[in-house]
Amino acid sequence: MPLEAKMLVRDFIDDSLYHPNYGYFSKQAVIFSPETDFEFDKIKDNMEFLDIIADKYKEIEDDMDVRDEVARQVWHTPTELFKPWYGYAIAKYIVTEYKLNNYPHKDLIIYEMGAGNGTLMMNILDYIQQFEPTVYERTRYRIIEISKKLAQRQGERQEVRDATRRHRCVEVINKSIFEWDTLVPDHCFFVGMEVLDNFSHDLIRYDTVTEEPLQGMVAIDEEGDYTEIYTPVSDPLIQKYLSIRKQTGYRPPVLARRFLRRLRNRFPFAPNMTKPEFIPTKLLLLLETLKTHFPKHRLVLSDFYTLPEAIPGTDAPVVQTRYSGTMVPCSTYMVMPGMFDIFFPTNFELLKDMYQQVCRPSLGMEKSVKVQTQRQFLERYGDLERTRTYSGENPMLMYYENNKMFLS
Repeated sequence: MPLEAKMLVRDFIDDSLYHPNYGYFSKQAVIFSPETDFEFDKIKDNMEFLDIIADKYKEIEDDMDVRDEVARQVWHTPTELFKPWYGYAIAKYIVTEYKLNNYPHKDLIIYEMGAGNGTLMMNILDYIQQFEPTVYERTRYRIIEISKKLAQRQGERQEVRDATRRHRCVEVINKSIFEWDTLVPDHCFFVGMEVLDNFSHDLIRYDTVTEEPLQGMVAIDEEGDYTEIYTPVSDPLIQKYLSIRKQTGYRPPVLARRFLRRLRNRFPFAPNMTKPEFIPTKLLLLLETLKTHFPKHRLVLSDFYTLPEAIPGTDAPVVQTRYSGTMVPCSTYMVMPGMFDIFFPTNFELLKDMYQQVCRPSLGMEKSVKVQTQRQFLERYGDLERTRTYSGENPMLMYYENNKMFLS
């Protein structure tokens, strides 16, 4: 781990999450995936469903604690909890849009970024194969996966299946999307489910008098202790993000109430900087990659738009680890690299405006992008009878109410 170094906040978070030797996703994270699909019609209600998940979690965690010296963190996604029905809803949306716009003249090409265990890929292709066989014949599925371990797992997903049920149209590309350098001229769908939250952010604060932004950096001494320092913005990516964001008309919440801020500056010991604001600079890199290398893409994203127990600041992350079977939230992102999950909410309304500026400047906003809650999306495309409990409750709608969908 780095000592006697100074780096931007996004680089510190990148190192913590993705370093190949000690990064959180390289060593700690385990994706919860039930061996068998839940039979929701045999479950009494949402509380019983929660109890079943808790029991399965405990089995996995107890088993890992016996085998591993480190306490690994298990996390879940709607894809895994509600398989195959959540994946079927995504597939139904993609096929519907494909048939409206490109069928039968063009192939259905799907890129998935950060595919985890490969469950969504299997569910989407199973749906198309079963319900849209003529579309399936023209389907190609490509996974872009930064993790070597997960890329291997995704490639192995089909080997346990009967040969007649394996999908031959899948390609796994073990590469970071931020290193992508190949032009994809085809019409395609680009899918990222619960991926944006782990994109590294930069940290800025503003001078309370001039409102000039200052970039946050992490200084690491010879003992491995961290200090947060601020300098005038000189990083080109931060500068570009702030410039594009300004064109959208967005004004940071930390700069609101200018009169009160100026009044406070008259008092002794008044702070000379605003509260922290985290900005998704790596998300801007994704948008530029899509514009440059996937010019005919359709974007399908899902992620958190709000998070409980976040550290202080606008669009600040949750930082947590697991200790003795309990999730422990932290109050700072400056923690030992690799031992803590660091994940952010996404401001989807701002993302919509930024996407318009970067990827779709010539199209009207109404035609370009839709942002809706995950519940709204599932109510339209999900087979809700399949995830309804005996009491009539529907966990697929009740869970992840802090998620939104981004559809371009």
